[in-house]
Amino acid sequence: MDLTQSFSSLGADIIVSAPLVLTMVMGLVIVVLDAFRRNHVATPWIAALTLAFGLVMEITRIGAASGTAYYDLLRVGGMAAYVNALIFGSGLLTVILARPYLESIGHHIGEVYALILFASTGMIVLGTANSLITIFVGFETMSICLYILTGLVRTNQGATESALKYFLLGAFATGFLLYGIALMYGATGTMYLHEMQSAVGDHQTMFRSGVGLLLVGFLFKVSAVPFHMWTPDVYQGAPTPLVGYMSTASKSAAFASLILVLYLALPSTQWIGVVAVIALLTMVIGNVIALAQTNVKRMLAYSSIAHAGYILVGLAAGSPEGYSGALFYLLVYTVMNIGAFGVIALLEWDGTQGSEQSLDSLSGIGYKKPLLAWSMVFFMFGLAGFPPLGGFIGKVAVFGPAIHSGLTWLAIVGVLTSAVSAYYYLRVLVVFFMKESNPDVATDNITFSVPGMSAAVIVLCVIMLIVLGIVPTFLDVTASFFDGNMLATLP
Repeated sequence: MDLTQSFSSLGADIIVSAPLVLTMVMGLVIVVLDAFRRNHVATPWIAALTLAFGLVMEITRIGAASGTAYYDLLRVGGMAAYVNALIFGSGLLTVILARPYLESIGHHIGEVYALILFASTGMIVLGTANSLITIFVGFETMSICLYILTGLVRTNQGATESALKYFLLGAFATGFLLYGIALMYGATGTMYLHEMQSAVGDHQTMFRSGVGLLLVGFLFKVSAVPFHMWTPDVYQGAPTPLVGYMSTASKSAAFASLILVLYLALPSTQWIGVVAVIALLTMVIGNVIALAQTNVKRMLAYSSIAHAGYILVGLAAGSPEGYSGALFYLLVYTVMNIGAFGVIALLEWDGTQGSEQSLDSLSGIGYKKPLLAWSMVFFMFGLAGFPPLGGFIGKVAVFGPAIHSGLTWLAIVGVLTSAVSAYYYLRVLVVFFMKESNPDVATDNITFSVPGMSAAVIVLCVIMLIVLGIVPTFLDVTASFFDGNMLATLP
C-alpha cells in the first residue's frame, strides 16, 4: 500500500465521511461534558442532533455515485449512504424513546448517549467496510458498546447476566472472525474484498476455511441459527428501547457488510447451499420457539431470529435482486421493530425492564391506551407480512429472487413459517383487545404515561410502515445499487 499521499488526501476523506467523523467526535464531547456536568439536560439533545445531521447528510448521498475513502478502507455514497441512513435513523428514534424511559427507571445517564454514538460509529465502519481489517474494527467497536448497554441497569440481576452471556459468546464469535480473516489473508495476500476472488489461486481450501469462520462471526451478530442462543436473554434483560436499537441498527450493519463480502469477495454460487440451509433453520426454529413464549420481549427476540432468516433467503439467492431485496427488508424491519419495542417500553410496569412482565398482564390495555395498542396492530400485522403493509412487500422482495434462483423450496418454507408467525403476533392483539384485565395485576392503578415525543416516534413508524407497503419506488432505490455501476466504481 502506497501511503506517500496519505496526508494530502486526508482532508478530502474527512469531508466525504463527515457524518462518521462527527458522530465519533460528538460521542467524545458527551463524555467530557458528562465528566463536568453530570447528566446535563443538553446531553440527549447533542446525541439527537448529531444523529439527525448524519441522517440528513446520508439521505442526500443515496443517489450519489459510490466511492471509497481512507485508502479504499471504507465505502461512501450509494449503498453505503443507504446503510448509514438506516443506522442514523435507528439511533435517532432510539434516543427519543430512551430519554423518558431511562428517566422512569432511574438510569438517565450521559454515558448511554455517548455509547449510542460510539456504537453507531462502529456500525457505520462495519456496514461500509471495504477491507477485512475494517470489518473487524467496526465489529468490535459496535459489540463492546452493545455489551455495556445490555448491562446498563447493574442492580438488575437479569441484565447483568444477559450482558455477561453476550460478552462471553461475543468473544468466541470474535475469535472465529479473526481466525477467518487470518486464513483469508493467508490465502489471498490481500485484505481488500474486491481483490480476493482473483487472488485466491491454488489456496482454495485455506480460503474456504477462512470464509467459513468469517461467516460464524457474521451469523452470530445477526442472530442466525445455530448462533442465536444469546438473543432471547439479551433482549429480555436489556432496557427495552435499547433492545430496539440493537435489533435493528446492528443487523443493518452486519447484513450490509455480509452482502459486500458475498458480492465482492466470494463466488456467490459456492455458498448458496450453506446460506440457504442456515436461512431454513433460522426461519423454522425462530418461529416455532416464539410460539411458546409468554414474555413479550422474548417473543420479539425469537421473532428477530426468524426475520434474520427471511433476510438470509435474499442473500441465498446470490443475485443482485436478492441483495437489493435484503437491503429493502432491513428498512422495513427497522421501522417495525423500533415501533414495536417502543410500544412495549411504554407499557412496562414490572420495574425490571420487562424481563418479568408476561403478555397476559397487559390484558385489556387496548382500551386504556388506544394509541399504543392500535399502533401495535400495525406493527404485528407488518411483522407477520400482511398486505398492504411494508412487511408484505419486504417478504416479496426476498422470496421472489430466491424463486428466480431455483430456491423455490426455500421460499415455500418462508411463506409457511410466516403463516406460523401470524399466530403469536395476533395473540398479542387478542390479549390487548379481547381479554379482560388481569385481576392479578392492578393495571387500573398504573399510569402508563406517553410522552409527546415518544408518541410521535410511534406514529411516524406506523406511517412509514404503511408508505413502504404502498409506494413501490422504495424498492427501486435499493435496486439502483446493483445496476451496471453496482456498489461503486471499484478502486
